[in-house]
Amino acid sequence: MTASGPRRDTRGIVDAAELFAHVRFRRHVPATPELRPYVDNYWFIDWDLSEPYASHVVPHPSVNVVFQRYGEDSSGEVSGIGLDLFTKKLTGVGRVCGVKFRPGGFRPFAPARPVSAWTGRRVPLDEVFAGAGDASVAAVLTPETDHARVAALDAFLLAHGPEPDPQAVQAMALMELVRTDRTIRRVSELARTQGLSSRSLQRLFSQCVGVGPKWVILRHRIHDALERVESAESAGGAKAAKAQGALDWAGLAAELGYSDQAHLVRDFTATVGVPPTAYARRLSDP
Repeated sequence: MTASGPRRDTRGIVDAAELFAHVRFRRHVPATPELRPYVDNYWFIDWDLSEPYASHVVPHPSVNVVFQRYGEDSSGEVSGIGLDLFTKKLTGVGRVCGVKFRPGGFRPFAPARPVSAWTGRRVPLDEVFAGAGDASVAAVLTPETDHARVAALDAFLLAHGPEPDPQAVQAMALMELVRTDRTIRRVSELARTQGLSSRSLQRLFSQCVGVGPKWVILRHRIHDALERVESAESAGGAKAAKAQGALDWAGLAAELGYSDQAHLVRDFTATVGVPPTAYARRLSDP
C-alpha cells in the first residue's frame, strides 16, 4: 500500500463539483507512519454558507471516526459503514474532521466487538473509545491549520491502538484486491484467492470489515458507475450528456459484471435515488 499521499478521486461523492463549490474539502494522510496501513485518509471540511446546502455520498465500505462542529455544537462519533445514500444538510458555519479507515482497518482500534456491530449506526465517540469525551473533540476541532489537525488525529488514534490483528491484515488485503481487480465479481471467486470457504470469508468480513463480500463487490460497481457518468459528462459536455450519447450503458453494465443493463439501472437507482441517465442529465444542467 502506498502512503505517498491520499487518493485524489471523488468516488462516492454525488455531484462532487457541486460539493466543492460550497465547502473547502481536503484530504491528508497520517503524519505517523505507524497509522498509514490502517487509515485511508483524514478528510477535512469547512464551510460558511449563506444558504443551506445538502451533500450526498454513496458510502464506501469504511468505518469513519468523525469530529464535527455545527454552529456552537461540537461532538464526536463513530460512523459505521452506511448501507444507504448518506445525505447531510449543511447550514451556517461549520467544520468536520474525519478519519476514513481502510476497509478492515478499524478493527485493530476497537477489537472488543465485530465491526459489523457498528454497521448502519452512528454512535457517540465514548461508546467505542473509553475516555474519549469533549476534550478529545476540542483537541481535533480547535486548531486552525490542517497540519495541527492531522497531529491531533494522530495523537487520538495512537492513544487507542492499533492492536496487532492478523485477521484484520488479511481482510485489508482482500478488500484492496476487490477494489483494484474488477474481474472478481463473485464471493466464491474472492474466497478461492485465499483458499477459504465462502462461509469463512463471510465470517472474516463480519468481524473485520462490517459488511459481507457481496455487498462490497456491488458497492464498488456503483462507485465505478458514478465515476463513469461524471467522467463522461465532463468529457462529452452538456450536449452529449443530455443526448445520453456520452456513455454506453449496456457496455458499462457488462464491464461491471451485470447480466444486463436493467440490473445496473436498478442497483444505481436504489443506491443513488435516481436512474443513471437522470443523474447524467442533472450533472449537465447549468
